[in-house]
Amino acid sequence: MKIMYVDMQWDYGKKERGINQIGEIGFHQVFKKLGHEVIPFYFDDYIHNPAPLQAKILATADEINPDLIIFTLYTDQFTPETLDLLKKKFKTLSWFGDDQWRFESYTAKYAPHFTYSVTTDHFAVSKYKKLGIQNVIVSQWASLDLEEAVDPSFVPEYKYEVSFVGGFNTTRAWIIDEFKKAGINVNVWGRGWPNGGVDFKDMVRIFQQTKVNLNLSNSVSYDIRCIAHSLRSLLVTLRNRKNASQMKARNFEIPCFGGFQLADYVPSLEAYFNIGKDIACYSTVDEAIMLTRYYLENDVERELIRKNSIKRIQDSHTYLHRFEKIFKQI
Repeated sequence: MKIMYVDMQWDYGKKERGINQIGEIGFHQVFKKLGHEVIPFYFDDYIHNPAPLQAKILATADEINPDLIIFTLYTDQFTPETLDLLKKKFKTLSWFGDDQWRFESYTAKYAPHFTYSVTTDHFAVSKYKKLGIQNVIVSQWASLDLEEAVDPSFVPEYKYEVSFVGGFNTTRAWIIDEFKKAGINVNVWGRGWPNGGVDFKDMVRIFQQTKVNLNLSNSVSYDIRCIAHSLRSLLVTLRNRKNASQMKARNFEIPCFGGFQLADYVPSLEAYFNIGKDIACYSTVDEAIMLTRYYLENDVERELIRKNSIKRIQDSHTYLHRFEKIFKQI
């Protein structure tokens, strides 16, 4: 199958942030591994100037004549009119990975203009159907299938008790502070934190060298302690539309590369993991602190969960697994 793949080449369209790893490694290269011819169409240069993009993608699609056009949308770079013109000539598919918090404000506007829609939200399917969209496929984020992946026999050499890798936001800052108040030091890396961000190899190293890797939500928290944590927290809570937790690639990346994770529970997590057997979850910051202490004290149970989680990911939850299933449904 000839695939025209429409995405940003760079992380959030910014070259200084490095390659768009999920788009390039998780999607583009996986399409090739599955035997398809892939022609990428990058729209980084048009993020803030979408007008000339419309004619360019139409002309490129006509020239390529693909069997399928796969989109990973960002915001409003492509007009519904352009998408309709493409849909009339070609099969089109869009990956909607944020339906938990922007279905009404975003997906509902764009999904009708594609042949197929892929959602990572099990609970959004009925919303698609109410819009008259029947070709909706449920999938999920996954782990990158890279040489850094380990097998269950991997034996880590621990350097850190508790770590978190991810960008700064006020909810995460409050959680880290609550851990500190409870006497638990959390080593933190990511954009906006004092230690700054880390590259992929260093992130993998941190996962492997940490006994408890925290997987913290990037949505706002309505815990009154978080809201009252700072004026900034209050303002973010009032303004931020990201008001629902969701599964993320990180849920799959931490175990794939050999780490134990304590993750924020989100509905449908149990569709991908056996909670308590290959993942540990919390629902409140108090539970997170309690469980962190528990798993630091119980090495045997923690290591069993870690080994089970590695096998779970490598057997079922890479992007190769995801797109094998998606392509069978279209």
